[in-house]
Amino acid sequence: MRPILLAAACLAALAAAPADARTPEQVAAAALAAAPVWDGHNDVPEQMRDRRKDVLGDFDFRDTTNTADPAKGVPAMMTDLKRLRAGKVGAQFWSVYVSANLPEPQAVQATLEQIDVMKRIVARYPADMQLCTDSTCVEQAWKAHKVASLLGMEGGHSIGGSLAVLRQMYALGARYMTLTHFRNLTWAESATDVPMPQGLTPFGKDVVREMQRMGMLVDLAHVSEKTMMDAVGVARAPVIVSHSNARAINHHPRNVPDAALDAIKANGGIVMVNFYPAYVVEDTRQWNARRAGEEARLKALNVGNPDAAKAALADWDKANPAPIGSIADVAGQIDYIARRIGADHVGLGGDMDGIEVAVKGMEDVSKYPDLFVELARLGWSQADLEKLASGNMMRVLKAAEAYAAAHRADPPLENPTTF
Repeated sequence: MRPILLAAACLAALAAAPADARTPEQVAAAALAAAPVWDGHNDVPEQMRDRRKDVLGDFDFRDTTNTADPAKGVPAMMTDLKRLRAGKVGAQFWSVYVSANLPEPQAVQATLEQIDVMKRIVARYPADMQLCTDSTCVEQAWKAHKVASLLGMEGGHSIGGSLAVLRQMYALGARYMTLTHFRNLTWAESATDVPMPQGLTPFGKDVVREMQRMGMLVDLAHVSEKTMMDAVGVARAPVIVSHSNARAINHHPRNVPDAALDAIKANGGIVMVNFYPAYVVEDTRQWNARRAGEEARLKALNVGNPDAAKAALADWDKANPAPIGSIADVAGQIDYIARRIGADHVGLGGDMDGIEVAVKGMEDVSKYPDLFVELARLGWSQADLEKLASGNMMRVLKAAEAYAAAHRADPPLENPTTF
């Protein structure tokens, strides 16, 4: 009987033990060792344009912590190779964003310049970075311990209303396009512009169809709820939201409402969570509204004396510091989306170097492991953390590639030239 009793006691002890006795730090470390971070949106190319006019010269991407210019109020960059390594980042979509205020022909040129500057950065560091245009290349880069570097366009103004230009951007390596930025297009409604009669026009729906025919990911960050729903209605492959949050937590129109979250789940897509306080924390959004109201009040009180209005607003800022939230708020956004639509449909899109400040604890690209520890403390399993890190993004890209492969014989969609 003794062996039977001992076996029974061991089984009872195992049943009573916690399912995972590891610390949150151990769970997070194991997840990131198995699945490196694949971030959906980083604006290093924009920094090159704003700071250096795309002239790299002596720019050293190995360490950018010395890039601040206090005299101009310019902070140091958030991204470099040293901190990408520390952050366990194995793949990055680099945003080749250009301003939506540019006339569209000029935006097309500027986008080409941004593609070029990011390719030149990648080429400078062949031991650390690898330009990738498909999932197979990403996996190869990981095996070689390099940062797989993919390109994403941020805003349909970058194609100048032309499906031909869209195809050429794909040929140059762009693997997603955000349908709008902060302004409406003639064919797509932005989240932050005046409402249009519809989210996507018939041409806008053709843009989605042509992107998916080629295997370019359709990105729904920055678009209105109507555009989200129209795009998902047309899409036959998974879509992404490269850097947005849940509107149920922060009511900014840039964020994704529950109905759209549910539609993205049904589509098989992914929502990649952003670290910008105004999109993460509702208190920050409310503070921005109060500050805008105070600025308008002070200008009205100081008509003809803009210096006085500016000084008074500076005093208000000192007395009313902006709340920026914390890493726990980002974890809360991720956890909400996962609880709403499942851990298979959430990812990370920090918007690093496209924002002037991130929430406390996520100040630069080295901080991803801390976020994974925070989520492990909330009870996230290693398997779900691996999905968050890169498993979900890899699944989505492979699905987009499979759809394109199945439709390789389909003729390109066409639209007439306008000049």
